[in-house]
Amino acid sequence: MEAQDAVYGRPAAGMEVRLERMADTQWMLDGKSEIGPEGFVREWLTLDLSRGLYRVVFCGERYFGALGLSSAYPEISVMFRMLGDQDASAYKIQVWLSPYSYSTYFGSRI
Repeated sequence: MEAQDAVYGRPAAGMEVRLERMADTQWMLDGKSEIGPEGFVREWLTLDLSRGLYRVVFCGERYFGALGLSSAYPEISVMFRMLGDQDASAYKIQVWLSPYSYSTYFGSRI
């Protein structure tokens, strides 16, 4: 999981982020962390994600509020599906965000 601040052109260091998975009919918390100085959540690089539906939730309002900016998106959710049991380090989810827009990418690290 990677987050870049499109306003200042740097990693969104300190932004809170949650990883959740769908279990039956509700979202279950799998992990909670923050974006590091390099722009990603280092401890999630070794996660094994089983088949299923997941979402990563980036807490934009707190992050931009700490910079003195208001945000149209209190949270930014990126939902994705894992089709088989796979090592999370093989994939990346990247988000470029600003207070009023965001763009996402899901792809292979290979």
